[in-house]
Amino acid sequence: MWLDKRYHSLDYEMKSQYGQKLYKLALDGGFTCPNRDGTLDTRGCIFCSAGGSGDFAADRKLTITEQIEQAKTKLSEKQTGSLFIAYFQAYTGTYAPVEYLRSVYEEAISRPDIAILSIATRPDCLSREVLDLLEELNAVKPVWIELGLQTIHPQTAEYIRRGYPLSVFDQAVAALTARGIEVIVHVILGLPGESADDMLATVRYIVQMPISGIKFQLLHVLKGTDLYRNYQKHLFQVLSMEKYTDILIRCIELLPPRIVIHRLTGDGPRPILVAPEWSLHKKYVLNYIHHSLKARDTWQGKFDCTISQNENFSFEL
Repeated sequence: MWLDKRYHSLDYEMKSQYGQKLYKLALDGGFTCPNRDGTLDTRGCIFCSAGGSGDFAADRKLTITEQIEQAKTKLSEKQTGSLFIAYFQAYTGTYAPVEYLRSVYEEAISRPDIAILSIATRPDCLSREVLDLLEELNAVKPVWIELGLQTIHPQTAEYIRRGYPLSVFDQAVAALTARGIEVIVHVILGLPGESADDMLATVRYIVQMPISGIKFQLLHVLKGTDLYRNYQKHLFQVLSMEKYTDILIRCIELLPPRIVIHRLTGDGPRPILVAPEWSLHKKYVLNYIHHSLKARDTWQGKFDCTISQNENFSFEL
């Protein structure tokens, strides 16, 4: 029997494994990015704010322990469980000397209330030494690596200044999974110049790989970014909620049921978000997506060609 929400959510997966909801604590490890320090570029990706995609992370001036406590305090009113995911979100989470990485990662996972270490990074920032460290830590507590792919299309990748070819992503996934490390892929829906078919092609490519999770992000425009300047010039339009939901559902239908959906949408910080304004109403948006799945009588994996049609899956809580 399927969940009412009709997809394999992170909440379902965590409750299945740990018997409770796990909350992510967004941390800032003090990293930078090869797209900012001059190695590849100095401007960052076209959509990145000054916070380097870590706009919701804790204060980098604090120690990791202090950041965890700060983040837990913010969650205290809605928190129901006792375990958390330490999420190194800001900038590129493996872009530092290995001994520094060891110190901040171990500070996080040494805490009994941290069940999982999750690290957002680039596939071109995973040296052999970093992979060795991640494999070592994965033997202590589960390690997730979140890779910012966004798209498989070279023209779009160049436009957003991603800075690496698709082959580097492929190699990173292979190297991580060979070491038993779970891979979560970030995909942006609504990138300028991409059609719905282009976005679906990205998902079709990803599901053929041994990844364990996916994060969907609608393209949003933040003040101060180069994407914002292009938006001011009317060079592209952002997706409406209805169009985003339609494309998202078509993506969900392609996903094998084993893949965990870590996020259905996303929003930017209210003070710097320019568009789409509808993304700020997150509860309403999620309700609309769930209602649309039911109204269309569809579910994750409905059109998945990677599994036998005779296999049965149950996401019942």
